[in-house]
Parts: sequence; structure tokens; C-alpha cells
Amino acid sequence: MSQPLPPRLNYYAAAPEAYAHLSKLSQTLHASSLGHKLLALVDIRASQINGCAFCIDMHSKQAKIAGERELRLYALAAWRESPLFDDRERAALALTEAVTKLGEHGVSDDVFAEAKAQFSETEIAQLVLAIATINAWNRVSITFRSTPGSADKQYGLEKAGLS
Repeated sequence: MSQPLPPRLNYYAAAPEAYAHLSKLSQTLHASSLGHKLLALVDIRASQINGCAFCIDMHSKQAKIAGERELRLYALAAWRESPLFDDRERAALALTEAVTKLGEHGVSDDVFAEAKAQFSETEIAQLVLAIATINAWNRVSITFRSTPGSADKQYGLEKAGLS
């Protein structure tokens, strides 16, 4: 089995102001009425699609600390087939997949209508911004080869007991 490649660059030290703004955006969205558990599911699902091990690791630990059940985290990749997710979560996950995999024709009317049935306009705007933000984090973490678990102490993620 091959070993993970070493990180390329400490991007938060190299561009601290930009890092601070992206962090603040994430914090603002996670403080919204959407809730930590829903946004953790969104963060993890987008990170699964993008193959970002650092973000999957981080957000799984954050979700567990926030009280998310491990079984739901295990089932997240197959959320359509799982009875563990409610209609609001399903709408958020469908929108997450559509925005993350943004194709030639954008987000379908069906996926958007599903989101509109579950969320207010403000919440949809916050949700799409949260999806865009985790996609930005995924791209940064993948490009700079962030090491899963390397931020556990900084963010208090040892409490999750998932090392």
C-alpha cells in the first residue's frame, strides 16, 4: 500500500488573510439556522465526492462531537438507499451532490424544487454557500495535500475518539 504524500505547503501560514476569510465564512454558515449536524453531513458528502481525506476526517470528527450517530456517518455515501435520513437532509444532500458535481446544465429544476420544499430562501442561499465553501476547502486541502488528523489538536477533534 502506498503512503500518503507529504504536504506541499502550509497555506494558512502562506496566505493568512485569505485563510482567515474562508474560515470566517465557514464559521458564519455553521452558525446559521441550518444547524451543525446538517452542515456536517453536507461537508462530509461533498468531501466524499471530491476525495478529500483531510475534510472527511475533520468533519466526521466534528459531526460525532456534535452528537451525530456513527451509523449515519457510515451510511452517508449511500444516503438515497438508507432510511436514516429525513426529507430535509435528503434535499440538502441532493443539492450538495448537484452543486459539487455541477454539470453542463447546472442544478436541475427537480433538485432545486426539492430544496425549496424543505428550506426557506435564506436557508437555500446559506446551503449553497456552505456547499461552495466546502468545495473550496476540498480543493485547497487536496492541492496542498493536507494530512488527515493533522489539525485534531488545533480544533479539539481528539474528543471524537476517532483517531
